[in-house]
This record gives sequence, C-alpha cells and structure tokens, in this order.
Amino acid sequence: MPDLTAELYTADGSRAGDVKLNPDIFGIDPNMDVMHQVVTAQRAAARAGTHSTKTRAEVRGGGRKPWRQKGLGRARHGSIRSPQWAGGGVAHGPKPRDYSQRTPKKMKRLALRSALSARAADGQIKVVETFDVWDTPRTKNATALLKAMGVSGKVLLLAEDHERIAIKSFRNIRGVIASNLGQANTYDVLWAETVIMSQGTLDLGQSVPRGTEEHADSVISQQSSATSEETDGGALAEDSGPKTDDSEQSESS
Repeated sequence: MPDLTAELYTADGSRAGDVKLNPDIFGIDPNMDVMHQVVTAQRAAARAGTHSTKTRAEVRGGGRKPWRQKGLGRARHGSIRSPQWAGGGVAHGPKPRDYSQRTPKKMKRLALRSALSARAADGQIKVVETFDVWDTPRTKNATALLKAMGVSGKVLLLAEDHERIAIKSFRNIRGVIASNLGQANTYDVLWAETVIMSQGTLDLGQSVPRGTEEHADSVISQQSSATSEETDGGALAEDSGPKTDDSEQSESS
C-alpha cells in the first residue's frame, strides 16, 4: 500500500513539503452505511422538535351539538371543532417530540475515519504546521492563507484547543467552518470540499487513536501488564502474610 501523504503548508501559506498520514485514520475503506447512519442521527438531533398542532379537544369552541341527531336529513355531528370542519382540530398532527438517536461511540469514530479517508483519497486534506505564530485574530490572515494555498469553496478547519486565534480568524469567512478537534464530526467533513488540519490534529487528539489496530494492541498490552502486576502483587501479599504462632515462638526462643 503506498504511503498516504498530504500537502504541508506554513501558517503564511508557503509550501513546506508533504506529511505522511496515518493509514488507520486516513486510509481505511469508507463504510458508507455507518456514515449514513451517523449523519442521519446527527441531523435528527439538530431538529428542535417543537412543532405542535391542536386536536379537537384543544381548539376553542364547539361546546354544543350543532343540531339534533335525527330528523333534519343532515349528517350527524357532535361538534363543529371535529377534524372535518373548517377551523376544527387536526387529526394525527405533529406534537413536540425528541428526534435524537443513540449512536454508539465506535460507530461515530468509524464514520469520522471513513469520511477523512474519503477526503484523503480525493486529495482534499491539507495540513498546516501550526497556527501558534498568529498573535491576534485577523480575518485578513485567514483569507490570505486560503488564497496562498489555492483553496476555495466550502472549507473545514480543524485546529488544536490552544490554537483558538486561528479559529477566531476563520469564523467570519463565508463558507468556512472552524472548530477545534473535539467538535469534529462526520457531517462537517463530508460537507467540506477541503479539510485543513493543523499538524497536531492528525492523530485525532490521541497518540494512539481509538478504533485503530494500534489502539487495540495497546489495550491488550495494558491489560496483560495489569494482570501480571496483580499476580505479582498477590504473590508478594502471600509472602508478607501474618506470622504464625510457631514462628513467634521460634523468634522468642
């Protein structure tokens, strides 16, 4: 498998070579089904769910029977606020509800890595060394950086928590979403035509990103080391147990 690389730039937009991308994050086969489910859940959670209509019990009026039951040749009615009447209540109309869906964390991680892999395969990942050289938030600096990098259209910027100056510099530009790594989500990655990442965010905020083979191996090694420590600790506890009466008598003699 060839090495995955992305274009590397300085904070002023100068080309600084290429940077290698982790294949466990940017080189997996995108799982379309998981991405669809995660994006659907994310968009559903954004719905307010405050829609409401009045039933016939909630509409004002209609307290008496409009005419007697029989003898007039008309259809029988008990209220002028039933659904078939103009100004009546709504049958089976929407009521306030919660549209949020529960999505497992592993699915969210897989969907995010799938989206980043799709963007990396299309060459839409660009990396900036660091934004720490920016002293004050200036939209002018952010616009100049995009122009120097040759980036246009919809852009997603992912920066580290301490690079807040860059986030503030980009947030006033139309068609640009700027956020820290903790707010990265699948929908924003798929929405953007170009993803600009600070070099410190390439590991997704972890030295060994969760959901990768490296993370699974590290977890297994940690569990095995913890088990060995417990075993050694138990043996030491047995060796340093309370003294018996025989040992006390031998010491006294």
